[in-house]
Amino acid sequence: MKRYPSRRPTAAKRCFSSPVIEKATVDISSRIKDPELAWLFTNCFPNTLDTTIDHTPNAKGKPDTFVITGDIDAMWLRDSTNQVWPYLAFARQDPTLARLIEGVVRRQTQCVLLDSYANAFFKDGTRESEWKSDKTDMRPGVHERKYELDSLCAVLRLSCGYYDATGDTAPFDAKWLRAVRVIVDTIEIQQAGLNEPGYETYSFTRTGCVPIDTVPFSRGHPARRCGLSKSPFRPSDDSSLLPFLIPANAMAVVFLKKTAVLLRKIKGPAALATRMDKLAKEIASAITKLGVVQHPELGRIYAYEVDGYGGHYLMDDANVPSLLSLPYLGFVSASNPLYQRTRKFILSSRNPYFFEGKAGQGIGGPHVGQGYIWPMALVMQALNSRDTKEIGECLSLLKRSHGGTGLMHETFWKDDPRKFTRSWFAWANTIFGELIVTLDRERPGFLSRRTF
Repeated sequence: MKRYPSRRPTAAKRCFSSPVIEKATVDISSRIKDPELAWLFTNCFPNTLDTTIDHTPNAKGKPDTFVITGDIDAMWLRDSTNQVWPYLAFARQDPTLARLIEGVVRRQTQCVLLDSYANAFFKDGTRESEWKSDKTDMRPGVHERKYELDSLCAVLRLSCGYYDATGDTAPFDAKWLRAVRVIVDTIEIQQAGLNEPGYETYSFTRTGCVPIDTVPFSRGHPARRCGLSKSPFRPSDDSSLLPFLIPANAMAVVFLKKTAVLLRKIKGPAALATRMDKLAKEIASAITKLGVVQHPELGRIYAYEVDGYGGHYLMDDANVPSLLSLPYLGFVSASNPLYQRTRKFILSSRNPYFFEGKAGQGIGGPHVGQGYIWPMALVMQALNSRDTKEIGECLSLLKRSHGGTGLMHETFWKDDPRKFTRSWFAWANTIFGELIVTLDRERPGFLSRRTF
């Protein structure tokens, strides 16, 4: 019988331990018939807690949680939300886990107030960034200043998710309210069209790099005001081709609305809640008007990016938010015909970043390059599928993709999963764990009936 030794750090070397997560890991893995899949889950699900957490009280005794992304010693707003997201379902059962996630909300608040245009941060301002020469407004404490709309949406998502999971209002103080206002201000400013006030608020240039690591003309290609909000960079940290990224705008619609609901529940500023609802409605209307386009074979589908002039770009990228992830984020139902047509486009050779090879098939993106499949896209494909056969095929490929390491990676080569990037990428590990937890909860018996 094949043995599967644990790939987790020893208990003494783990950054944080939750008895509830430990129990859930054991219980769920015991219901998985496929031993290799169970082993992968056991390694991956607690990986964020095991390896990426720095959880200490701040100067005022409040929880403060800094979450590195893995092999890069910095905290991304997007990644940190996704890394702790699956643990929210267990937070009521473990007060120490709830405090840890409260600490992430507080740390993200601090980051937004430092710089709402930055995507990644250091724990304090003493570190010198390797990107200090970027031509943008770099500040102490900022690791990288690539403005990505979804980073701000991720902060709203975790705040709403934390409240929904715990009912706790502790992190939603005056400082958090200031950060929410800054987020709304930033999203509105980035609605500006070419030569309008606010258009030049953010600029970014990186020299001596590949084109996807910098912004054309320092502010991107021309954009026309249309109700959408610009995102010069994608959730992959690659520069956008066209200024308005539809998946990020869809995410903004969902979490502007949800945060408005949260504000009303905690008796926050009514005017701010109304403003967020109005902004969400404006962006949603623009997505319908400009973000849905005619495909020559499939009919009406969502575009990936648009410019407000009528130009659009059809593709999808593995990183979330993506078009594939729209039901996962709550923007649209998985059964929606428009989404289903878009999904058919995404998961085919019509999508320039859909790759097929000897090892399997799936979505990639420009970040690593042609031919590399991202496990997180396979996870998202399974999470948004209604077809048990498709889900099983995704699990089978995920199981084969780890290249003998027992952990998920950023990408793997389409012809050989032993050729992969980023052996320590906590988001990929945790979202794989989230898939297994979701299947165990929503499809009882599915994991125990077969091997994959």
